[in-house]
Amino acid sequence: MKKLVIFSFFFVFLLGSGFTSNEMIPTSLKINIRNDLGNIESDVVVTLYGSETDFQQEKNPVQSGKTNDKGMVTFKGLDAKIYYVSAVKGDKNNYGAGVQTGKLEAKRVNKVTIIIE
Repeated sequence: MKKLVIFSFFFVFLLGSGFTSNEMIPTSLKINIRNDLGNIESDVVVTLYGSETDFQQEKNPVQSGKTNDKGMVTFKGLDAKIYYVSAVKGDKNNYGAGVQTGKLEAKRVNKVTIIIE
């Protein structure tokens, strides 16, 4: 009973303080990389750029990372805006396919799938 009272008090305190779970979630982007056959691609170097010019000139990257064995890479602490994505593994890349994200939603985990060929 004592645990229930403490939990109830804590829950009411959180509601009263205006705290929501969105306040703790940084704006992030989870990218899934697949090849042209739809198979998962691991060890793909993925780089985010904040503008089309930076993407084209391959300068001023916002963040960079490598996909895991599930073909995923996550970037956190981003601004809610459009990003340009470079995904490269050997001679495969996404340059003939989608390179631009939609505008990210603030305080959300945004998701996109990129195809490399």
